[in-house]
Amino acid sequence: MSAPAEIADSDDPLPPEAGPRSSSVTMACESFAVDGRQSPRQWHIPEEEPVALVYNRRSFAVMLASPADLLDFGLGFTLAEGIVENLAEIGEVTVERLEAGLAVSMTIPSVRAAALVGRRRAMEGRSGCGICGLENLEAVLAPVGRVAAPTVAPEAIGAALAELSRHQPGRTLNRSVHAAAWAGRDGRIRMAREDVGRHCALDKLIGAMARDGIASEGGFAVLSSRCSLELVQKAARAGIGLLVSVSAPTTLAIATARRAGMVLGAQGEEGEVVIF
Repeated sequence: MSAPAEIADSDDPLPPEAGPRSSSVTMACESFAVDGRQSPRQWHIPEEEPVALVYNRRSFAVMLASPADLLDFGLGFTLAEGIVENLAEIGEVTVERLEAGLAVSMTIPSVRAAALVGRRRAMEGRSGCGICGLENLEAVLAPVGRVAAPTVAPEAIGAALAELSRHQPGRTLNRSVHAAAWAGRDGRIRMAREDVGRHCALDKLIGAMARDGIASEGGFAVLSSRCSLELVQKAARAGIGLLVSVSAPTTLAIATARRAGMVLGAQGEEGEVVIF
C-alpha cells in the first residue's frame, strides 16, 4: 500500500506524530468518599475539539475528536467512509489549527470530490455518533462490500481483550476515552489509537494501519466500546473481517456484519468470548 504523495504538518503545537495518543488537560476538582470525607484532587480531562475534514479545499464534515493523531484520523476517515478506494488516491495532507478548531485538509481526485457533493454532512458529527448529519435513511444503511473473516482462535481473541487496557494510556489518566487496537492472529496487540469518540478511534486506527502498510487480512480489530452499525461499516470498508468489542453488538450491527461476511466478537462474563 503506497503512502500519500505529500504530508505537510503545520506549525501547530499538536503535530499528529508527537505526544500521547490522546490529549488531556489537568483540572482541579473535589473528591467525595463514601464515608463523607472531602478532598481536593487533580483530574485529567480529555480534550475535545471540532475537527474539519476538508477535501480539495471544500469542507465535508466536522467531527468532535481528540486533537491527537489527526493525520491518522484524516486518512482513516477518508478510507473508512469510502471517499477513496485506497491510500494512493490521497495526495497532499495538511493539519492546521484554525481560530474555531482544527482542520485536516486533503487532496483527492476530482471525480471523488465531485461524488461528495451529494453526501455532505449537514451538521457536525458528535463524538458519540459516526453517522450524524447524513441526510436520509438510504445513506445510513448503504451496503458495504464483502470481506473475508480470518480464522482466529477464541483464546487469541480473549488474550487481545485482556491486553487492551495496557494500550489505553489516555483512559488510564482520565477514564473517558475509547480505544481501537489492531491484533495479530495470535492475539497480541500491534498498535492502538484513542479518542473521545469510539468511531474516531477506529478511524485513527485504520489510518495508522494504512500508513504503516498493515494488511487487514492478518488480524482483527479490538474496540473498547460497544459495536454498532457505523463501526461495522467502517471496518468492512477497510477490509477488516473480524471486529471484537468489549460490549455486545447491536442487532443492526450483527445483521450488517453477516451480509458483509464479517464476524463479530464480544467480551462475555468472567472472561468468556462470545462470537456472533
